[in-house]
Amino acid sequence: MTDTDLDTGLPIRLLHDRVLVRQDGSEGERRSTAGIVIPATASVGRRLSWATAVGVGPHVRTIVTGDRVLFDPEDRAEVELQGRDFILLRERDVHAVAARRVEQDGTGLYL
Repeated sequence: MTDTDLDTGLPIRLLHDRVLVRQDGSEGERRSTAGIVIPATASVGRRLSWATAVGVGPHVRTIVTGDRVLFDPEDRAEVELQGRDFILLRERDVHAVAARRVEQDGTGLYL
């Protein structure tokens, strides 16, 4: 990834097995499939989140930029770049990848 930080004007390169993602939607309230609004304060066990990969390090083998990834929001590091919030993960912290290039012999689930 070669984004430029506005404060320093320097290019950024992800190292090792790091994955930079942008969270899909908001982390606040969400809606159920029936349309019921669930507030952010509602207690829900350990819920995983989806995000879109916007950059990957040179040693990442299974994720490419643009893939949707499933991760545990409690195991993350947040960073702000160009006024936007991103999450920095290690490849091993990603539980699943959703992309058209993924083989169909996996779980049989589709998003």
